[in-house]
Amino acid sequence: MKDLKRFVRVAQGLEPAELVLKHGRVFQTFMGQFVHGDIAVQDGYVAGVGTYTGKSEIDLAGRFVTPGFIDGHVHIESSMLSPLEFARAVLPAGTTTVVADPHEIANVAGIKGIQYMMQASENIPLDVYFMLSSCVPATSLEDAGAVLTAKDLAPLMPDRRVLGLAELMNVPGVLCGDDEVYAKLAITGGKRVDGHAPGLSGLALMGYAAAGVSSDHECVTIEDARERLGAGMFLMLREGSAAHNLSALLPAVTAENAQFCCFVTDDRHPADLLSEGHINHMVRIAVAEGVPVARALQMATINTARYFGLKELGVIAPHYKADLLVFDDLREWKPCRVFKEGRAIAENGKALFSGEGLASESMEHTVHVANLCEADLHVPVPTGQANVIGLVPYQIVTKKLQLKVRTENGGAVSQPEQDILKAAVFERHHATGLVGTGLVQGFGLQKGALASTVAHDSHNLITIGVSDADMLCAAQELRRIGGGIAVALDGRVLGSLALPIAGLMSKLGAAEVAAEVARLVELAHGLGVRDCYDPFLTLAFLSLPVIPELKLTDRGLVDVAAFRFITVSADDRNDAE
Repeated sequence: MKDLKRFVRVAQGLEPAELVLKHGRVFQTFMGQFVHGDIAVQDGYVAGVGTYTGKSEIDLAGRFVTPGFIDGHVHIESSMLSPLEFARAVLPAGTTTVVADPHEIANVAGIKGIQYMMQASENIPLDVYFMLSSCVPATSLEDAGAVLTAKDLAPLMPDRRVLGLAELMNVPGVLCGDDEVYAKLAITGGKRVDGHAPGLSGLALMGYAAAGVSSDHECVTIEDARERLGAGMFLMLREGSAAHNLSALLPAVTAENAQFCCFVTDDRHPADLLSEGHINHMVRIAVAEGVPVARALQMATINTARYFGLKELGVIAPHYKADLLVFDDLREWKPCRVFKEGRAIAENGKALFSGEGLASESMEHTVHVANLCEADLHVPVPTGQANVIGLVPYQIVTKKLQLKVRTENGGAVSQPEQDILKAAVFERHHATGLVGTGLVQGFGLQKGALASTVAHDSHNLITIGVSDADMLCAAQELRRIGGGIAVALDGRVLGSLALPIAGLMSKLGAAEVAAEVARLVELAHGLGVRDCYDPFLTLAFLSLPVIPELKLTDRGLVDVAAFRFITVSADDRNDAE
């Protein structure tokens, strides 16, 4: 604040404010109600709510005003947009602050990747705070582009925009006392530790919370949610593009516990950002399903701010940042105006700022795959009885299935008529030649193949298909364009989208990326992918070995519950059964 004494005079109405938003219905966060009044803005902060005059005045004509929305956990890279283009997409939807976990780019480029995201987001209108990625790689069951230790992360922890340690996925490491996990916990200096513990329950959950883990965004059921609240953990209700958990969890939110709940998106694609919105979409869903407006707004604003210690956010009152959203009504939840620190930043769904993002050359040319051949796609199943990854509609969890499959020369082949497909994950960071192969049921693809370098969490190159030749064709395309997503059929590429920034992000704007992704999604659905799946998001989570039950990495098929590899052949002695 430039001049605190003057600021106080403005608050008393003794001097005109720089900006006054007149005749609004202003949400009082602490009271949970709207009141009629003017909002005086000085030096980017709210000076007061009452009756004011200003050097510049805007008549809101009775429109509703709320604090800017906050996303408590998001991977910006998963939007496939650079930080600047992400800001251009979410600010018009009313999100003025995000807490980002740069886990995706960290798995590709390590500390340099985190530093790139911090630098690329430093001078944009969106407030971007960070939680340092705690699990790079996420497990020892896959190969990432980097390994981050406590020693690597420690120099970044004091940064003012670093709020703590991001989702602690290594639950076994926490519970079994892994030294490196505890070294990471030790560097937080009292800052927050976010959780990631799907399915964890009982005394194991108590042990996890006892390590200092204070939140979880991986709840799927009401029981999950209540148990985490009971363990003193903050409940992050998620509604992303891949995982849609909000509606299932809302019944767990009550008047007594709502202050310990907030909204997060985790992963959200550009098409969803543009068509549905961001945190405002979650407010819309919550209110439509009976959550009181005040409670929904508190979960979108002050609850998140208080959890992370962001003392200047989430309230329209003196000495809070003037991050303000103006709404015509409380039905659509589409802000007609967005102010960031008192500056008009978006209007009627359009960003009002421009600029160029940080140069990305240091994060390009990251796809290094060994020579590919059809022999790499062999899936040994000598008896024809196989462990198969079973997809679950609208979820990122999978089922462990045991099915009879067709084989040729001792190897399983895709059976589109049975909805069983081959999948493969190629190590793409160091050209080691490692390839993990497996089988997937439920995807629906009837011909052709898809491939992507967006493959959580290590972001190796993943492909799925009916034809080995098409799987290789799609994979080769991604080598050519430096990472991205691709669709192939009959030995030719039907379409691809380059994601040259770490193989994760485009240089294009949200509308352009959304249009290209939509075209590729349409191609994939045209090849048979079931409508209940976003083809590339589903593909991206097939390789995430911290989400139950079966997943596939570049090292092989993973039984997540047992936290070990199993063979695709269900009759093999090494099978978990």
